Amino acid sequence: MSLQTIYQETIQFAAQKHSDKNQTIPGTSLPYVVHISNVAMEILIASERSENFDTGFAVQTALLHDTLEDTDTTYEELENTFSRETAEAVLALTKNAALDKNAKMTDSLHRIKKLPKEVWAVKLADRVTNLQTPPLHWSEEKIIQYKSEALQILEELKGGNEYLEKRMKEKIDEYGR
Repeated sequence: MSLQTIYQETIQFAAQKHSDKNQTIPGTSLPYVVHISNVAMEILIASERSENFDTGFAVQTALLHDTLEDTDTTYEELENTFSRETAEAVLALTKNAALDKNAKMTDSLHRIKKLPKEVWAVKLADRVTNLQTPPLHWSEEKIIQYKSEALQILEELKGGNEYLEKRMKEKIDEYGR
């Protein structure tokens, strides 16, 4: 299947799932599909600068990365519509709601690290995309915590994707200024 077909079929699925929930990018009125397409864009650019990188798998994972966490999509639906590999990747990128808030990221990173480097790249690309200007309603404490979490992600996923690690370091340095 061509990369364009993978992208189109996946973004249509994800956009519908997120729009069913009327989801927007926090702090904006932008539809959530803007966020997931930005994550996929980071992946596409990173893939041009990465060797032995499964771009189709990474783009599909990027576009679907929040469907289990933020929509009514099930693991089985992802597995049946896409593949077991994609469903496993999205599951690893999904925070476990049963865990304490402080343990959620550590748990997710632990699960991500058991999967191919493309999944690591999606996590890095997601945080790069999220390190824009913080929402106006966030407290200084929340901004500091988010930056600290970004540093944790960068440290834990070191060696996952050199290009995205560099992008993330730059974004962390700029964040909250």
